[in-house]
Amino acid sequence: MTATGRPALADVVVRPMRERQIGRIVAIERRVHPRPWSAQLFEDELQRRDTRRYVVALARTRWPWRSVVGYGGVLLQADDAHITTIAVDPAHHRRKVGTYLVLRLLTEARAMGAQQATLEVRAANRGAQRLYSAFGFVPVGVRPRYYAETGEDAVVMTVAELQSDECTRRLAAQTARLADPGGASGAPDEPVPWVRRRSARKGGS
Repeated sequence: MTATGRPALADVVVRPMRERQIGRIVAIERRVHPRPWSAQLFEDELQRRDTRRYVVALARTRWPWRSVVGYGGVLLQADDAHITTIAVDPAHHRRKVGTYLVLRLLTEARAMGAQQATLEVRAANRGAQRLYSAFGFVPVGVRPRYYAETGEDAVVMTVAELQSDECTRRLAAQTARLADPGGASGAPDEPVPWVRRRSARKGGS
């Protein structure tokens, strides 16, 4: 089955990240990033609860236990909420896990009083850009060669007026979309070489 035809994961919940989950999180990091965050970095970030929120998406991929299938974090700086990281296990791409995570991160940002949110995304990652656009993010610039390990550019995206009624309606619309059976939210990501190589070694999809 192609990525765009995959069903959405059922019974996904998003919870605050816990230290006991870091081992699984780092395992996903190593599959999706050429320079993954270390366990120590995640532990340090979890201690800074005054300005940061980190969450995990959990699903019953092996009944009846829930396992980590994705995670994300947001940092509050003045009135700007910067999404520091967001990742989904490649085995569960195009199954709406990213939608669950962005919903929760923006909800946390609003609760912390943020007026806008920003993030960086690979210029080639069209699928992620479409996902973020559905939440109101718009491109505002490019950081050349931002990803030093691969030489890729980053597109800077932002969404303003997080506290507005329009943002509330947008989040409600995305929440409702989670009930749709299909998992795809846009065009598949263009190939990411290090993900493909690592998936092959680990027997992933």
